[in-house]
Amino acid sequence: MTHTETHTETPAGTPAGAHTDLARRIHAASHLTGEFTLRSGRTATEYFDKYRFEGDPVLLDEIARRMAPLVPAGTEVLAGLEMGGIPVVTALGRHTGLPCAFVRKQAKPYGTCRLAEGAEVAGRRVLVVEDVVTSGGQIVLSTADLRALGARVAEALCVIDRGQGGTGALAAEGIRLLSLLTADDLRAAAATP
Repeated sequence: MTHTETHTETPAGTPAGAHTDLARRIHAASHLTGEFTLRSGRTATEYFDKYRFEGDPVLLDEIARRMAPLVPAGTEVLAGLEMGGIPVVTALGRHTGLPCAFVRKQAKPYGTCRLAEGAEVAGRRVLVVEDVVTSGGQIVLSTADLRALGARVAEALCVIDRGQGGTGALAAEGIRLLSLLTADDLRAAAATP
């Protein structure tokens, strides 16, 4: 595997049909049709609302259970990125027993004034956890912040890699992207009767 590939796999012990079933369930929960204005200002007739799978406790628990075997050996802290990575990392922590850090886009100006709340990251091997990766931009920014705090970050794990350049952007920063599913997995599962 080269550093520009996304590592996706069906976790050991999971039948391939179960992987497809999970992709189908995520697609059914999150794929919306209608008229939507995108961040770019363009209008679309389809929209993927990731918060719908994150807000379903049964589905989120199953996602985390399937992600747990993908956590690299030696990981000491799971670091979820604000906002979508927070529910994912919390559920994943339940399945791995690893402590969690909750990473803000910027440190709050009051209270603890910390960028990363929860588990201490300095001097520890940290796995960045995100819900969906498109360009990888937020992972790049947050990883730089975590590294500045003394964290050792070499991988990021997401639920869905949209396959739109995130893998390459992360590889350029020395971060290997691992994903449970890809956007192609979701489309294929939705097309399968």
